[in-house]
Amino acid sequence: MKRPSTARLSQYLFLALFAVLFIQTEYRGSDTINAAVNSFFRADPLVLISHLLATKSWAWLLLPAVLMTLATLVLGRFFCGWLCPLGTVLDLLTGRIAKTRPLGWLRGNLKYWLLLPLLTSSLFGLNLVGLFDPIALLLRGLSFFLYPIFGFAARQGWVGLYGLLGEQRDLLAPAYGLVRDYLLPFRDAFYPLGLLSAVLLLVIIGLERFETRNWCRNLCPLGTLLGLLARFAPFLRVPDRLCSDCRACQPHCPTGFQGGQLHKADCVLCMDCLTFCPHGRTRFVAGGGAAGKELAWPERRLLLGGVLVGAGLPAMLRFRRYDQQGRFLRPPGVREDSAFMAACVRCGGCMKVCLKNALYPAVLEGGLAGIYTPQLIPRLGYCEYNCTLCGQVCPTGAIPNLPVEQKKREVIGKAVFDKNHCLPFAQGVDCIVCEEHCPIPDKAIRSRKVAVRQEDGTIKMVQTPWVVEEICNGCGICEHVCPLETKAGIEVFRVKDRRPIEQQPAATAGLPMNGDPYGDQR
Repeated sequence: MKRPSTARLSQYLFLALFAVLFIQTEYRGSDTINAAVNSFFRADPLVLISHLLATKSWAWLLLPAVLMTLATLVLGRFFCGWLCPLGTVLDLLTGRIAKTRPLGWLRGNLKYWLLLPLLTSSLFGLNLVGLFDPIALLLRGLSFFLYPIFGFAARQGWVGLYGLLGEQRDLLAPAYGLVRDYLLPFRDAFYPLGLLSAVLLLVIIGLERFETRNWCRNLCPLGTLLGLLARFAPFLRVPDRLCSDCRACQPHCPTGFQGGQLHKADCVLCMDCLTFCPHGRTRFVAGGGAAGKELAWPERRLLLGGVLVGAGLPAMLRFRRYDQQGRFLRPPGVREDSAFMAACVRCGGCMKVCLKNALYPAVLEGGLAGIYTPQLIPRLGYCEYNCTLCGQVCPTGAIPNLPVEQKKREVIGKAVFDKNHCLPFAQGVDCIVCEEHCPIPDKAIRSRKVAVRQEDGTIKMVQTPWVVEEICNGCGICEHVCPLETKAGIEVFRVKDRRPIEQQPAATAGLPMNGDPYGDQR
């Protein structure tokens, strides 16, 4: 049976919009991204409330979420039935999944045990909402698993097709150019936690075996929040219960009737009940229904328990192994981890657009609290000197959207030579690869000839590098291009002072620390 054309069309249009914005959230030859999938996060009330609680500040980027919250207070939980891309995916798949008996333990207060600790944890500065937000779950599954596999398979398929066509392969060049420029990811990249992201999506889809929209009605924290807001909406379905002589609408309702009653907190306003009512009794009116029959608010015991669990999460999850702190690098413009963790929604957009493949989701490097947050790994990629894409697509400003000239001066870390590995120090051979690639105009890595005594007692002049620490921004290109195959001879380490270069001590000196070319090297 088909859904009413208005709701169905709205779902398809917004799913298509999500897909288009997802594909456009990519480097497509331009230094700016004008339309990105972050628009969905900026209209997400759960992201809005968690951001306000965690940062204790307002971000104009989230103004659409304020409008969505006000619309929910007036209309009800329409986002889930008309706009949510994950909800639309579930609706498209649920009819193809055979149903069994519902899982009773999922029903009831479990959704509040998920929402309340998340919001309370945000209040104490640890924003974990992005781990369970439906848009973030869908986006990570696509960005970290499905899209990279699609890109790799498509490119390998074209290679195979070119081989089969032989001399006629040039006929496919225009078609491949279109696919490459407008559909495929800019680069092949496979991410840590990609499989986990896919598994989480499959679990949400697999829950459809037990109930239609099982995730939406019993677990989704965004749906739970919207349901709480929807209780204040003046528009109600009448009759608010199943008719005694007809229950035709019940099998078509995606969120179901509890005890024969459709509650405002559960209704996603899909309007299926209007379409399938054989008697034309169902309608939505302002002020209709019986407010006293609405679901009860969460019990005091549940509220207190959720708050206590949420208050304890920051203390339990922020532990991080000390020996990894020095190499845990954040994107450019991020100065304080506490402020960053309060604003980051772990959507993965910054990693998807990273031009030089430098950003990856943290696994345990930042502790359990930092899972899925972006970290920069210079050995795998580096921060392009003229690129600001990660700041452009960040939905909450956790990574600031800075002008190019300002971004160039932001400090990610500082480069340090390891004399036990660096070729000029360890083997006495000339190597200035890191100096040649340093993008800083005044060169944050410089070199000079130094007399080195060989094993046979002879003296050899070797070109040895040193770091001008005061102007190094820690972009990581030196570590990335180091010709050593395993551990690099130069590495970027995290620093406490991540202010812009011009605000660093002796920023204009242009000399190595303490005036000693090797005094600051280990």
